[in-house]
Amino acid sequence: IKGPALFLAQFAGDAAPFNSWDAITRWAADCGYVGVQIPSWDARLFDLDKAAASQGYCDEVKGVAAEAGLVVTELSTHLQGQLVAVHPAYDAAFEGFAAPQVRGNPKARAEWAVDQVRKALTASRRLGLDAHATFSGALAWPFVYPWPPRPAGLVETAFDELARRWRPILDHAEEMGVDICYEIHPGEDLHDGVTFEMFLERVNNHPRCNMLYDPSHYVLQHLDYLENIDIYHERIRMFHV
Repeated sequence: IKGPALFLAQFAGDAAPFNSWDAITRWAADCGYVGVQIPSWDARLFDLDKAAASQGYCDEVKGVAAEAGLVVTELSTHLQGQLVAVHPAYDAAFEGFAAPQVRGNPKARAEWAVDQVRKALTASRRLGLDAHATFSGALAWPFVYPWPPRPAGLVETAFDELARRWRPILDHAEEMGVDICYEIHPGEDLHDGVTFEMFLERVNNHPRCNMLYDPSHYVLQHLDYLENIDIYHERIRMFHV
């Protein structure tokens, strides 16, 4: 285990030192961190389109971090991954995560989200990273405690569709040599061990389908977060603390 590293999503902002890659890396280093995880959607810190297309840009990003004494640990597509699969009940709630040009068009929004994750995987390859942080999205979550009771087979159908959407992305991840690490999180279809296994089975135990482990989300669901490590350690490729 190396570290500590910091996920920058919660800190990026319009005021210095949180509004530029150069300044926020120096700030993180001054706080004692040795690595940073980049929110790929935040253009104040990172240009995802450029990173997917330009090795020179990726080298520049790494170089700025190195000057501050940091390494880039992973890229994150938590917001874009969420939009790969959005239940219509949550369309309005998640519009703010999408690019302006695809808002109000769920099909275009999902296509944009898939492209974003694919670009982040390509950029990860250019950055020399072998793991990637994301959310799975959620088609079944509204039915976890529904009224009236859900019809038989509805959850299974949702997981079939979730796997159909993610399988091509996972195949691209394999081509790029990058693990996709789904954060197991309430509000996501992949929110505990059983749901992760349901998804894993439907993507044929894809080698790039892995976990981002954050014990706080297990505590909130009254699950045994230590047992989770015993059971799924081979699939845990990233963690948050």
